[in-house]
Amino acid sequence: MSDLRIGVVGAGLMGADHIQRISTRISGAVVSAVIEPDTARAVAATADAPGSAAFASIEDAIAQDAVDAVLVATPGRFHEAVLVPALEAGLPILCEKPLTPDSQSARRVMDLEQTLDRPHIQVGFMRRFDAEYGALRDLIASRDSGELLMLRCVHRNPAVPDSYTQQMLINDSVVHEFDIVPWLAGSPVVSVEVKYPRRNSLTPAHLREPILVLMELENGILVDVEMNVSTQFGYQVGTEAVFEAGLARIGQPSGLQRWKDGEFRIGDHTSFATRFAPAYDRQLQQWVDAIHDGVLVDGPNAWDGYRVALACEAGVQALDGGIITVPNDPRPAFYA
Repeated sequence: MSDLRIGVVGAGLMGADHIQRISTRISGAVVSAVIEPDTARAVAATADAPGSAAFASIEDAIAQDAVDAVLVATPGRFHEAVLVPALEAGLPILCEKPLTPDSQSARRVMDLEQTLDRPHIQVGFMRRFDAEYGALRDLIASRDSGELLMLRCVHRNPAVPDSYTQQMLINDSVVHEFDIVPWLAGSPVVSVEVKYPRRNSLTPAHLREPILVLMELENGILVDVEMNVSTQFGYQVGTEAVFEAGLARIGQPSGLQRWKDGEFRIGDHTSFATRFAPAYDRQLQQWVDAIHDGVLVDGPNAWDGYRVALACEAGVQALDGGIITVPNDPRPAFYA
């Protein structure tokens, strides 16, 4: 079986990380093309993918028959412009979150995809490939501790750049909870509310945070998410599940534990790149394997991306107050 030729679109932080991952840790695939309008950045990225070529656009790479599949790692506002020609060429796609920045463009992408024989887009919600999240989902489904009643989530960053905006608390951060919570609990989000506790004085002046995001799921489960981007100490993503007869918790730091000078210490993550490194590897390897098997998608699909876009729009609206209903469109049979 020949290696899958992947064209990576976008050679920034995320794209460069995927190029290195495919080149060093993924079997059955190679990076054949780096698609990036910044020529210098594109050429630099090819150094980590021996034998790859640089292209200014996805259309150029397709015209040169340089790719068998596409990995989209550009900022979300550029996704639709990449997804459309890739779908029209019938290529399998792994698209980093979000599918697109809004539900209208996500719907357009879905409508185009449904002209094909089967789903071609997998959306990069990598938490579904994290071992701890997988174990928690299995526990919930087993009902070993009774029915799930509530989920309590935390999403903490040590700091964010000045370019991080208020809406990004939802669109770049809580976006992950909008995907993983329904996946864990087996039920969609039906409403979103945002509460503001006391403001952190260390927060950048243009932000109002932390925030507490409250979700209600269709099956009655309640969820709260502490979204906190100025913690100063490290990167944490965790979830506590409250059952009828017990609790379960994931996302606690692991590693070397030290006791010294009357103190206990354990190291914590400082970014998503280390916290979810195994999940990114597993996501990409399963996607490559699915393409070789003719399945094309083995994870969240475009419908999941569309549902998250609807939830994010409700979340952004909730930043200004109120309980906002998330539209509950019927799932197309194409994505059953």
